[in-house]
Parts: sequence; C-alpha cells; structure tokens
Amino acid sequence: MEQTTMTPAELLEVVRRRKLSLIIPAALVFLLGVAVALLWPPVYKSTATILIEEQEVPTDFVMTTVTSFAEQRIQQINQRIMSFSRLLEVIQQYGLYPELKERRTTEEIVEKMREDTALQPVSAEVIDRRTGRPTAATIAFTLSYQGRNPQKVQQVANVLVSLFLGENLKERVKQVEETSEFLESELVKLREELAVQESRLAAYKEQHINELPELLNANSQILNNIERNIDALAQQLRSLKEREGYYQAQLSGLKPRAEKEEELTTRKRLEELKVQLVAMTQRFSEEHPDVKKTRAEIAQLEEKVTAAKDRATGAGPPDNPAYVTLASQLASARSEIQSIQRQIERQTAEAAEIRRRIAATPKVEEEYGALVANRNSTQTKVNDLTRKLMDSRVAHGMEKEQKGERFTLIDPPRLPEKPFKPNRLAVVLIGLVLGIGAGVGFTALREFGDDAVRSADLLEAETKFPVLAGIPVIVTVDDMTRNRRRRWAWVGAAAVSAALAVVVFHFMVMDLDVFWARLVRSLAL
Repeated sequence: MEQTTMTPAELLEVVRRRKLSLIIPAALVFLLGVAVALLWPPVYKSTATILIEEQEVPTDFVMTTVTSFAEQRIQQINQRIMSFSRLLEVIQQYGLYPELKERRTTEEIVEKMREDTALQPVSAEVIDRRTGRPTAATIAFTLSYQGRNPQKVQQVANVLVSLFLGENLKERVKQVEETSEFLESELVKLREELAVQESRLAAYKEQHINELPELLNANSQILNNIERNIDALAQQLRSLKEREGYYQAQLSGLKPRAEKEEELTTRKRLEELKVQLVAMTQRFSEEHPDVKKTRAEIAQLEEKVTAAKDRATGAGPPDNPAYVTLASQLASARSEIQSIQRQIERQTAEAAEIRRRIAATPKVEEEYGALVANRNSTQTKVNDLTRKLMDSRVAHGMEKEQKGERFTLIDPPRLPEKPFKPNRLAVVLIGLVLGIGAGVGFTALREFGDDAVRSADLLEAETKFPVLAGIPVIVTVDDMTRNRRRRWAWVGAAAVSAALAVVVFHFMVMDLDVFWARLVRSLAL
C-alpha cells in the first residue's frame, strides 16, 4: 500500500485505534524502570576535604628540602595507600564486600575498592611568586569512599583520611631525614678528600719551600743582593791583590835579619878594595905584590861576607823590624784574600741555588696552583654542603614539628544520610521516556504493518473507483458492556499509577512527612 503523509486528525485516529498498542508497552517499560529504581541497592558516599597549607615559617628563613609539587606528592601517597596490602587490610578489618567473597577473587575485590575510592584535586587561580602571573594550583583535594553501608562508608573514609595524613607526614619526615643522611655522608667523603689534599699540599710546600711562587720576589731580591755582594767582594779582592803585590815588592828589597856594624864595615872595606884592585890592575900586572895582597884581602873579606849571609839566611825568626812589619801585612792581606775568595765562592753557590729556585718557580707555581685550586674547590664544596646540611637539619625539625607544608583536614567524613546513587528519579524519568518510545514504536510498527483500508478517501485513492456508500459501526450491548469495563480498567490503572507516583515521590524525591510539613509551613505563610 502506498504510504502518504498523515494529518493530525489521522494521527489522533491512529492513537485512538491503537491505544492499547501504545499504552501497554509504555506502561511495561515504565514499570520496569520504576522497579529498577526501587530495587537498585542504594550506594552511600562519604567525602573528606583536605587543605594543603603552606609552611608557617617564611621560606626566606627556612627552606624545606621537600621539593616535589603537591600534586605529585598527592599522587605518590595515593599509590601507596591504594596498594594491594593496604586495601586488603582495610577490607578485612571492616568486613567489606561480603557478597563478593564467594564470587570474586581477592584481587578483584581489592580492585573494586579502588574503584569505590575517589581522589579529586581542588584547584584555584593563584599568583606565581616567580613569574607574578596567575596560574592554576592545587590548594586542596577531596578523598571519598562509597558503599552500601553508610556507617562502614564513614569508617572506611576516616581510615583512608588517617592513612593519607599519616603517610604524608611520614613521607616528608623520611625525605628530609634521607636528605640529611645523604648530605652527611657526602660531607664526610669531602672532608676526607679535603684532608688528603691538605696533606698533599703541605708535603709539596715542605718539599718546595724555597721555590713557591709567593717567594719569587723575595728570591729575586736575594739574588740581587748576592750579586751586589759578589761585585763588592770582587772589588775588595782586586784591591787586596794589589796590596799583596805591593807588599811582596817591598819585602823583596828587605832582609829578614838586620846587618851588624862589623858586617857593614867589612862590606864597605870589600867595596873599597875592589875599587883599588881595579885601579891596580890597570897600572900593575897580576904578579905585583900589591895586587896579590889586595886580592888575598878581598878573598878574606868575601869569605866573611858570605859567612854573614849564611848566618842571615839561616833558621830562626827574622829580626829586621821593617821586614817583620811588611811580612805581617802581607800575611794579613793574603788571609783576607783567602777569606774573600771563600766568600765569593759561597755567594756564587748561593746565587746559583737562588737562580735554580727562580727557574723552577714557574713549574712549581703550576703544580702548586693545581693543588691549591683542587683544595679550594673541595673546601668550597665542603662549605656549601655544611650550609645545606644545617638547612636540612633545620628543615627536619620544622617537618617534625609540622611547621612546614602540611595536609589539614578541614571537612571530616560525615555519615551519609541519603544515597549517593542511584538517582531514582532520573531512572524513573528514563523509564518513562523509554516507555513512551517503546509504545510509539510498537504502535507505529503495528500501524504500518496493517494493510486494512479505514477511510473512503483511502479506498478511492487505492482502487481508483468511487465509493458509493458507507456502513457505520454497529454498537451492540456486548460492545457497550466491554467499553464500560475498559473505562473502569482505565480508572483503576489511573489510581494504581497515582499510588505508584506517591510511592516513587516518597522514596526518590522527598519524604511525605517532610513534604507535608513544608506544605503546611508554606500555606501558613
């Protein structure tokens, strides 16, 4: 049959004709929704609100060693509390999920408790101290637990909150303790390393005590003084050697012993005879008696002079005062020359040693500088770690006294007075909508599946023949009785529906006593 667009009147006729097809499925689905809303076990929820408070002591005075963000720490603590062993202990302590123990495994029951526990952060716009810009920050969070028994729900929520607060305090104290222990161990290692470097530096300084870079100027000054001393000693040496030559020249013209008067007379007589002999030999021959006599006398005198010389050069101290004076001055000059020479040798050796020190200073400076740099670097690390350790100990005391950032319970878990879910009214409304949809769908299915022609116009359009006459519906007594019964059935259904609506209102919307009290109060006003 060709489908045409139906008018509103035709639609009303379909509804009138198919009212049972519309009402029965709608009523069944609606009643099913009501049954589901009434039979669905209530679930209660208890929620606690925990505030994240900043540390009481200003960070300018005490800096905490707990550097993790609040969101990160919350998630870490949540993972610890949601561990299998922790949740299983709570389940066994409060006898949770008894209906699941025979149908599910322990892991599934623990997973069910994880699903029933919810952690929700609470964020707000705050001003970032570093950038000065508004940013979202977690200032609090809610911890909730849901279940069928309101008393147990509150107890379990209290236990979870206690675990959360205790774990946070324990974790913060543990973190600052571990930080302090780590800093102490590192400080001990650095101090041992510093002691080794100090000993190396002391040994190196002792080994190169005169070659250190800070002594370079002193060594240069000492070298200059030594060179000036050597020049002065060389000048003194030259002067002394000149005096030595002078004394030697003067001494060579003197005799160690003083000559006697007889020796002087003999020498004088010898010289006179030699002069006479020369004169005689010019006038007389060698055989002349005077010549022989003179020669004989000269020979005697020469023997005396030779004997006197032998006596003068013999052993014994000189007795010539002039000779003795010059000899002592010469000995003094030579002694001074030897002393000056020794001083020059000593000063030259010292100058060579100073030059060696100066030449070795650059290498010593490099090695010494490396040792000092390592020592200073280690000392800086020791000082820095010491400061950090002191800060860590102060932060440890602050955390133990709960003066740092902490979690504060501002809204403890309350005993739930009404179920958290299901939303029975929503379930009933969904059932109503689904029922209407089911009724309309079933009615449309029956209508479009029926090939009967129910109007003269439709018959004429389908057959292309004019309709000559129409026979009206003949109502019998049985039809009237049947219609009366149907009306009473509708009245009864309406009464049942009204009673059911009252029951649904009482259980899912508001208690009737409360509703009546509010109504009376509003009417009194």
